[in-house]
Amino acid sequence: MTERDAEAPGLARLAGLIADETRAACLLALLDGRAWTAGELARHAGVAASTASEHLGKLVAGGLLTEERQGRHRYVRLADERVAQLVEDLAAQVAPQAAARRPRTLRASSAGSAMARGRTCYDHLAGRLGISVTDALTGRGLLRQDTGFALTDAGLGWFDAAGIPLTATGRRPLARACLDWTERRPHLAGVAGAALCKHALDTGWCVRIGSERAVKVTPAGEAALSELLGIDPVALR
Repeated sequence: MTERDAEAPGLARLAGLIADETRAACLLALLDGRAWTAGELARHAGVAASTASEHLGKLVAGGLLTEERQGRHRYVRLADERVAQLVEDLAAQVAPQAAARRPRTLRASSAGSAMARGRTCYDHLAGRLGISVTDALTGRGLLRQDTGFALTDAGLGWFDAAGIPLTATGRRPLARACLDWTERRPHLAGVAGAALCKHALDTGWCVRIGSERAVKVTPAGEAALSELLGIDPVALR
């Protein structure tokens, strides 16, 4: 058995963890970057609390989730950014099939439109909002995409001038491309993507809407992104 063949059992176990609709629903919900209780995830996935708890235990044991306890409450979140990238990349592969199915209710249609307009992907911006920001950074020479995503010197200066600190942690790249499952194009992830998303939420440029990952750009955000990146406010609505 070659060294690569030796990785096959581990790959099969990982695929098996994700190859369950309830566990997949939980992983997708946790892409919002927040910690959820087992009860919240049970309601989201439409299963009994005991069923959700069993599935979450498997995901924690498999290293895809981490858990935190506060008093009687048990919270879970994605283990790290690499898990988020894996889930988002897999979701991007099935997005065309999902898009072909018409939403059954007006509420589902509205929620889908909101997610496509703007959302968080773990800890960075995605949807048309994420693509608009990525395109604006690239168009202004702040971000390069020709040989993979990389901030230019001007880009580093832009983040500094905007008051958005870039603090590298571990092996996480400063800038990374993440395939957007609704736009089918890469948006900015990595340290820079996370810092920009945090700043947008902290300053009120964006606010979360609904109970999932959707975000909306506020009037203050439209003004800031127009001034700093030249993004047409209409493109953000």
